Amino acid sequence: MAEHKKDNPENGQEQEEKQSYLKDLMAISGHAGLFKFISQARNGIIVESLDTGKRMNAFATMKVSALEDIAIYTEDTEIPLEEVLLSLFKYENGGESISPKSDPEELKDYFSSVLPEYDRERVYVSDIKKVLTWYNLLLQFDLLKVEEEKPAGNRAEKDNSEEKPVAKD
Repeated sequence: MAEHKKDNPENGQEQEEKQSYLKDLMAISGHAGLFKFISQARNGIIVESLDTGKRMNAFATMKVSALEDIAIYTEDTEIPLEEVLLSLFKYENGGESISPKSDPEELKDYFSSVLPEYDRERVYVSDIKKVLTWYNLLLQFDLLKVEEEKPAGNRAEKDNSEEKPVAKD
């Protein structure tokens, strides 16, 4: 997995709005589960576990990653975690994924059917387990935001309705 940085200044604002739900969700190395950002502290940040609801101080020396900044390596580039989660959601029709504790070969086969272009050399089984665990947690706590695709006809109607009438002299 890679740290994902936004490089597109043209639509950076639009991209930030789209990914804002992942911004406050954190993964902390050495701690199971996901954490929600609560506030800044003098020597780190205060986070709350999604599982237990307990708050803790994540010190500046801890490896803390916002889910928004995580990406999966592919053969050509990196795919943001949000897109991987969306692919999982579509693949499972909104249901849970297979167990992250499944056999490593089964996990690799499953992940390749969800994301065929992932880099099999740089994405380890431990990374796949984390992604599946995070997906299931986000689904369990109803934190996975999926935009419904709108038919093309609605888009054209919306564009026409936004046009302002031209005043005649």
